[in-house]
Formats: sequence, structure tokens, C-alpha cells
Amino acid sequence: MKNHFRKYLRWAVAVSAFGFGFSQAGIVITGTRVVYPAQEREVTIKINNTGALPALVQSWIDDGNEKTSAQEKSMPFSLLPPVFRVDPGKAQTLRMSYTQEPLPQDRESVFWLNVLEIPPRPDAETRESRNLLQMAFRSRIKIFFRPQGLPGDADAAAAGLRWQLTANEAGTGYDLEAENPSAFHVSISKASVSFGEQAYEAGSGMVAPRGSQRFPLAGLAAKPAAAPRIRFTAINDYGALVDREAGPEIRGEQQVAPPSEAAPNT
Repeated sequence: MKNHFRKYLRWAVAVSAFGFGFSQAGIVITGTRVVYPAQEREVTIKINNTGALPALVQSWIDDGNEKTSAQEKSMPFSLLPPVFRVDPGKAQTLRMSYTQEPLPQDRESVFWLNVLEIPPRPDAETRESRNLLQMAFRSRIKIFFRPQGLPGDADAAAAGLRWQLTANEAGTGYDLEAENPSAFHVSISKASVSFGEQAYEAGSGMVAPRGSQRFPLAGLAAKPAAAPRIRFTAINDYGALVDREAGPEIRGEQQVAPPSEAAPNT
């Protein structure tokens, strides 16, 4: 009886909070990734407030650890302003500059831009008249630091991936492994492998320069005799999706519309 009561109480509180009102994210980053050419003095990122209320925004850069706060770790970039207010329907430009600390010059480096939206505190009348759930929203997009004179180009990096089936570490099935011989990161929004009419989904991820990435294949316990056909969708510098196919031969690519927002951890 007590357990049923606790479950009901949690459900009632949730319904009460969401039923009477809650804050919604209004801060939007223009673009789904940032490419920073090493020769540039600075790059700019536009932040828009599409909501109906003013918002306080904090911005910082990390090295991929989502738990890193703005104060915890120094990054080789300056980001101005670090804290700012954006009124409804208005925009703010972030200025990012490379501080010239040593970074690899033979390949791209990747960092993350964090934008935290802190909603305004409701006035006394609003607090008294209804229940209100307020939430702080954080958006994250990748920053690719691109040294000058890298061999090849970013658009061709996805086509140059080398794919193979590899037994997983548990010995219970197979992974789809992508090797990236280029100097550029390749972000994959989705991938799959098919044997005849049977297809297996491999998920999403990012393949580092001169590195490899495994994509677990759910349901593939034994390696089929048929030749594999690999299909994947890469994300280019502009956030557009590029469909590709690999196997006995490389087929052409097809551009589709850019995603409306950044896909997480791709």
C-alpha cells in the first residue's frame, strides 16, 4: 500500500507541475557545429532567443567531458562574453579566439561549445497564482579546430572510411568498425549493414582522425556468408546529411536537408 501511495504521489506532483505551467527553452545556437580554421583570428557564433521571456546565458568550452563546468578546466580558446542576457526576439554573438596553446598540427582537434540558458525568476504574482516548474537548458555542439594545410579535405573524409565486421569484445556477436585514415573527424548520424534482405542497425558516433570507431550490431550473432552492404549517413561542415553506401563498390552520394538542431554526441 505504501509503495502504491508513493508512486501516486510522484505522479500527482509531476502532473501538477506540468499541468499548471513550465519553462521552455528559447535559446538556439545558429548551426550544428563550429569549424575553427587555425589561421583565423576569431570565429563568431550567433545565439538567438526565440522564446517569449528574457534569458540569462552562460557559455563555455570543454574537451568532451559533459560534467565539466565553466570553472573547472582551461581550454585553448577564449569565449566572449561568458555570461550575457538576451531579450525575446533578440540575438547575441559569441566571439571565440584561439589562445595559441599547442595543439596537434597534423589532424583536427575536437572540443565542445556549451550554452546554458537560465530562465528568469518568476514574479511574486506568478509564483502565488500557479505551480511552476523551472528548468535550466544546456545545448552542446562540436568545435572542430582545423590546422592549416591538412592533406585532403573534410568532404572526402567520409568517403574514405574503411569498414569491416569485427567480433565484439564479449564474443557474442559482431561490431561494424570504421577506420578513418584522414586528418579530419567524421560524424556518423546513423549506420547499418545488410546481407541480402536482412539489415542490422549500427547507431551513431564519431570517427577520430587516424583512428577507428566500433558500432555495435544488435542481433548479429553469426557472420553471414553473403557480402555485406554498408549504408551510413555522415554530417558535413554545414550540418547537412550526406547518405553514402559502401561495399564491393562505392556508390554516389545524396545530399539531404540539414538537421534543424544538433544531433547529440555525433
